Amino acid sequence: MDSSPAQANPPDAVSGGAGLPAGRQVRRAIQDARAGLPVIIRGTTALLALPAETATEAALSAFARAAAGPSLLLLAPTRAAALLHHAPEAADIASLALPPGAITPALLMSLANPIRPQSIETQAEAPAPALAAPAILLAKLARLLPAMLVAPAAADLPASLLAVQDTDLLGYPALADASLVRVAEAAVPLAVAPDARLVAFRPADGGLEHLALLIGRPEQAAAPLVRIHSECFTGDILGSLRCDCGPQLHQAMRRMAAEGAGVLLYMAQEGRGIGLANKLRAYALQDTGLDTLDANRALGWGADERSFAPAAAMLNQLGITRIRLLTNNPEKLAQLAAHGIEVTARVRHAIAANGVNDAYLETKARRFGHMLE
Repeated sequence: MDSSPAQANPPDAVSGGAGLPAGRQVRRAIQDARAGLPVIIRGTTALLALPAETATEAALSAFARAAAGPSLLLLAPTRAAALLHHAPEAADIASLALPPGAITPALLMSLANPIRPQSIETQAEAPAPALAAPAILLAKLARLLPAMLVAPAAADLPASLLAVQDTDLLGYPALADASLVRVAEAAVPLAVAPDARLVAFRPADGGLEHLALLIGRPEQAAAPLVRIHSECFTGDILGSLRCDCGPQLHQAMRRMAAEGAGVLLYMAQEGRGIGLANKLRAYALQDTGLDTLDANRALGWGADERSFAPAAAMLNQLGITRIRLLTNNPEKLAQLAAHGIEVTARVRHAIAANGVNDAYLETKARRFGHMLE
């Protein structure tokens, strides 16, 4: 997700909705979307939005009662490209006009999820509404499939439906990054590094927490070794052979222990920012022949949805602004530099293929530009 919209509010900004701070209002909208409740997005107009993934029969009934016009299904550009045979580089959100009597949870899920294909004629497309971008972003923030059923909101809306400003949604990623604070710290001796501490960081709205593992006293080093590691349940915990995440995690800790100091930032960005459920969907698509990049795109996600701005914020709070970065990913280098972290050196961090993840690693090098050699 883009985490640097120009209209991002300061951390204590208040939205117009219910008088709550903007971040808290968006967090409530995220929870409602995940629970299958329609959400009102306000801008120059008012748009009723319901994620396709959580659209139960009860949710569709509530949606119909609050709608003041025909329904449209919004699809993220990459999902639209796969479903509607658009050019792969098309950047526009697609909008499908659906006959009211045909809208069912099964239909919406089949259109949103390529694992359940549904044929759609291109003449079903309609102009996307003005608030299409914040509606799709709400689905992404909720880590749901980026497909939204939308309609103009009625003037007389139930008080139970939450309203959120479009600018609050668009500014939320930067707002969360700017409000990260240290909330807890404890010694956590490791087998490879007895002198280790774990620090938890949380955004002010109570969103996803990130962790920093400090080995030794990296704050005292001129340029300590740093690794930004996105959480990977399948690789880090289960030892999956599909990726190289688990070996990268443990090798990073061993290297820091050998040096006597280092920082491992463990980021809540599963599946390059799409969440565990969507990563499993991407795995299912990879089993049909897609590579890791095309599988994410077929679901409607970007190739990599992560922002490394939270990592920069964490390093700043730790008092560490000059580092040697343990990475093969040029995007991490660029984003940290853009957020004021001086990377004095890139330290190669390649893991040998294991016979299962060979194609995955080749895709990282060829399509993501990772420097594995």
